[in-house]
Amino acid sequence: MTLAVSAPTTPKKQKSHRRRPERADVEAAVRLLIEWSGDDPDREGLIDTPARVVRAYEEFFEGYNTDPAEILARTFEETNGYDDIIVLRNMRLESHCEHHIVPIIGKVHVAYLPAKRVVGISKLARVVEVFAKRLQIQETLTSQIADTIQEVLQPRGVAVVIEASHMCMTTRGIKKPGVSMVTRRLLGEFQTDKELRREFLTSLSMSTRSA
Repeated sequence: MTLAVSAPTTPKKQKSHRRRPERADVEAAVRLLIEWSGDDPDREGLIDTPARVVRAYEEFFEGYNTDPAEILARTFEETNGYDDIIVLRNMRLESHCEHHIVPIIGKVHVAYLPAKRVVGISKLARVVEVFAKRLQIQETLTSQIADTIQEVLQPRGVAVVIEASHMCMTTRGIKKPGVSMVTRRLLGEFQTDKELRREFLTSLSMSTRSA
């Protein structure tokens, strides 16, 4: 297991000036890849594969079509004075490595300390999903999730930890199955308050033992 702590960043702004290729062109590109791999794209089992791949890519990378900040826009102030840590543990992560376009599979833990207002927990999961449904490296993904929550909700602190396996390492290249990578991003009081940080990280290890 490796541990990487990402440096401060702001969420990436997606480039919008590029012309999106036509669907037929993308299907032709997939067909070319099949031929390059050594198979016949006209055989029965592969004839519809280019269209299937394009549809799959629409699902894999649908995060480019959503603004994660808008997801967090609706918040609630009626919390009866609740001001303690809020944690979502063990959210499944499915993303794709931007270097080889192969899966990154793991789980995400998100915590924040509210400052007068909270957000629906499903919204936090959707923010994770939006950023995961883009080409990524794990370090950037970790920072994007944490920084967006901090920027929009302005809580007293945010913590994000991701544990994931990278198929670019386990199925090709060095081929080391069973290896996971851990990244974390700690902001506000999670960064400055050692006891709070220890409480959060301990809760993650407890969830792992009980799984």
